[in-house]
Amino acid sequence: MATLLEFKNVSKIYKRGKTETTALDNLSLTLKDDESTILTVAGESGSGKTTLAMLLLGFIEPTIGQIYYKGKDISLLSGSERMTFRKEVQAVFQDPFAVFNPFYTVEHLLEVPIKRFKLAKSRTEIRDRMAEALTAVGLQPDEIFGRFPHQLSGGQRQRINIARALVLRPKVLVADEPVSMVDASLRANILETLRTLQRNYGVSIVYITHDLTTAFHIANSIMVLYRGSVMEAGGVEQVIKYPQHPYTQLLVDSIPWPDLSRRWGQTDLEPSEDTVIGKGCKFYSRCPKAMEVCKTKPPLYQLEPYQTASCFLFKEKPQLEAESLSKALPV
Repeated sequence: MATLLEFKNVSKIYKRGKTETTALDNLSLTLKDDESTILTVAGESGSGKTTLAMLLLGFIEPTIGQIYYKGKDISLLSGSERMTFRKEVQAVFQDPFAVFNPFYTVEHLLEVPIKRFKLAKSRTEIRDRMAEALTAVGLQPDEIFGRFPHQLSGGQRQRINIARALVLRPKVLVADEPVSMVDASLRANILETLRTLQRNYGVSIVYITHDLTTAFHIANSIMVLYRGSVMEAGGVEQVIKYPQHPYTQLLVDSIPWPDLSRRWGQTDLEPSEDTVIGKGCKFYSRCPKAMEVCKTKPPLYQLEPYQTASCFLFKEKPQLEAESLSKALPV
């Protein structure tokens, strides 16, 4: 089974003077070429989600480790290989307004990548390709062509951003908080659009969010990050319905459930008195179940076929090598 994208022991460390911040810590992850999936990367602000996205897109380089696309280190790609990588690994970002130049119509946004990668030989072919992409994201081309950004709703703009990526027929789509700035009434439409791309076009989607509610509805699998480290990972239904790591429990407990008898924040996770600096568990200072052994870094433990957690509470369970994390993520 061919590998499409692979993170191999990747760490990203930012340095400022003598201060070092580990934004991503020893992550190994694999996406298969012939098995499209939707993987959610979840966590609060500062957990390393956006750093992971920037690494995946090749915008920044890892401090340690390698990132491979179709078996080749992306930092060593030749000119033509890099063009292919840029074409096949696309992004949809949080702000549906920032991508647009207010002086150009929608056609310009969609034409530029088609011309840049020489994907059409005529104006008719360009227009057909744009129309196909707009239709795929649930928009009517005749209603969209000729319009300027200010004439579109936020939901329309975000779907056009997805269409812009789709005209290139990508293999991987990095969706970084794609619905956080869109009205709640439109979020379901955009999430269903992403689902359709994965199902009908075979696009693997890395869905980055702090919102476990949307993750639950869109993803096949989930990886929960805290301060750059994987706390828990597995099937999205298993992890969100039955969270095992104290940090995942905290995230799930913050979801506003439609139950008036249930109080938010019932999981009591008060900071412990001590903090661990260095190689201990990143969540030690906030975990009510912290133990002396947590001053060393816990490995991943296999809890269920599609659930793993980095916590010494499960030290009786078999260990899972970091390189094998993808085996715990269902397609």
